Amino acid sequence: MKFRSPKKLISKATASHAGRITLAAVPVGIVAAVLMGGVAQGQVPVSFAVSGSQFQISASLLEGTGFSQYAGVTKDTEGGEHSVAIANIKSATLADLCQSVVSETPLGKVGVLIKAGGGGNPASASDLQIGMTGLKGDASFGKIRIGVDASTVNTESKGTAGDFAQDADSVTIKNLQQTAWSTQASVFTLTGMTLELTDGSQGCF
Repeated sequence: MKFRSPKKLISKATASHAGRITLAAVPVGIVAAVLMGGVAQGQVPVSFAVSGSQFQISASLLEGTGFSQYAGVTKDTEGGEHSVAIANIKSATLADLCQSVVSETPLGKVGVLIKAGGGGNPASASDLQIGMTGLKGDASFGKIRIGVDASTVNTESKGTAGDFAQDADSVTIKNLQQTAWSTQASVFTLTGMTLELTDGSQGCF
């Protein structure tokens, strides 16, 4: 199944006298990062306001080319600002991909759990960009540069001049666990995708 542009996967449920519940799962995206020394004053170069919920992403293996990372700020629909690490990957494959998000509704907590890329057929994405707040995993980088100016990184999307950044020709992350506010990509290919509603207690990690 392919997703072009950052569209949302949406499931709806209705209940008598309880109103309509709308659940949205931001398209799956993955990124690797090394901790940065400070928060910059740039903006996440995306064209949408983030929701009020962060989401989890995990994968047993991420392999990508064309990587960069710098710091920035993203805004939600109420104007609140959130510090994030902005990361870009030109092309990536994702094995055993999982994404989960939990929303508060009139009927209590409801979750959306998405899985793809299992059975030796990894999911893939191009032109990934993520605004994240946390990441765990075993990472390795090919031809990494740390401490470059964010306006000169080797990806099409760049940060603010004078801000700290890093880039690399390639990135590999095993046992990835990530928390993020936003994700976008030009194309997602989610092989063997499944989506299910949960009671909010089941996440990716």
